Amino acid sequence: MPIRVLVVDDSSFFRRRVSEILTSDVGVEVIDTAINGKDAVQKAKDLRPDVITMDIEMPVMDGISAVREIMLANPTPILMFSSLTHDGAKATLDALDAGALDFLPKRFEDIAKDRNDAVATLLNRVKTLANRRGLSLIKARQLRNANAAPTIAKPEPAPLSRPQASAERHGHEAPSPRRRRATPYKLLAIGCSTGGPVALQQILTRLPANFPLPIVLVQHMPGTFTTAFAQRLDGLCQISVKEAENGDRLMAGRAYLAPGGKQMLIEGSSSAMRLKVTEGPETLVYKPSVDITFASAAKISGDVLAVILTGMGADGRDGSRLLKAQGATLFAQDEASCVVYGMPQAVTAAGLTDESISLERIAGRILAEIGHG
Repeated sequence: MPIRVLVVDDSSFFRRRVSEILTSDVGVEVIDTAINGKDAVQKAKDLRPDVITMDIEMPVMDGISAVREIMLANPTPILMFSSLTHDGAKATLDALDAGALDFLPKRFEDIAKDRNDAVATLLNRVKTLANRRGLSLIKARQLRNANAAPTIAKPEPAPLSRPQASAERHGHEAPSPRRRRATPYKLLAIGCSTGGPVALQQILTRLPANFPLPIVLVQHMPGTFTTAFAQRLDGLCQISVKEAENGDRLMAGRAYLAPGGKQMLIEGSSSAMRLKVTEGPETLVYKPSVDITFASAAKISGDVLAVILTGMGADGRDGSRLLKAQGATLFAQDEASCVVYGMPQAVTAAGLTDESISLERIAGRILAEIGHG
């Protein structure tokens, strides 16, 4: 049975273009189009599509408002189309907060240099999201709970008086205690791709201001997005978050987000780590690359807690292998809570994972693992 898609855009040209690409695959059917957010909300209710592609800027009702209403009434996997501008980045991040699962640049030449690759990417994203309706239902429940709860500018997580506190608070059994490390951790390193912005936000907002380690973050994201994303995280989190700059010295309680389109390496010593931000080889597929950052960390220290979150592909597997060889610990997000179980699956299948953990529990496990609470 083909994947049923609703295409939403106020541009007739773009609606036709996306529809032609999707219907070029026999496994995909465009069941209808919508010209604005209000139209999309009604058609999502009437037609129950498997996936919705959604523009952000539209008359009558914008895409962010439409996503929010659809997720509350008829949870559906939604793929956003965004302009690669700072304002476009902020709007896209708002759409992900509202419940959208993924995004792509609206200009196809920004997706890939070759049109065939761009078409393949769009089809692949739609097919992947079609299998994540269950995750959309989970996100919808979370959104309802968030709307029902009072909001505060800087969430204050409950103190962890013992390692299992976070797990108990979220209704999970506490994990089996791990053998105490001979040496303390010096760095928390996190890598992710598709679904990563929401996952990172959920984890980092649960870390206290006195978090004792520096954090490096590698999220596959365009260069125009990472500045806005770092600013957003810094405003939401108790820890400090910044877009990494060349020469930054790593400090406890601060997270450094790799700039989109560049590579972030860790240099120096385990007691005085600093960042090198470089263009990197043109041949690299991922910019930034989790493998590159993790591999550079492995040259400095094995006292690293590494986390691989949701994302397509296998970026992070080779870097994780180098970290593990130096004695690092590796957590991977579990399949059920991933938007795409690609990167975590790659490290797990390679036998590199110490624990597979649901997104809801990762922050608590990080705090328990480093003995902070």
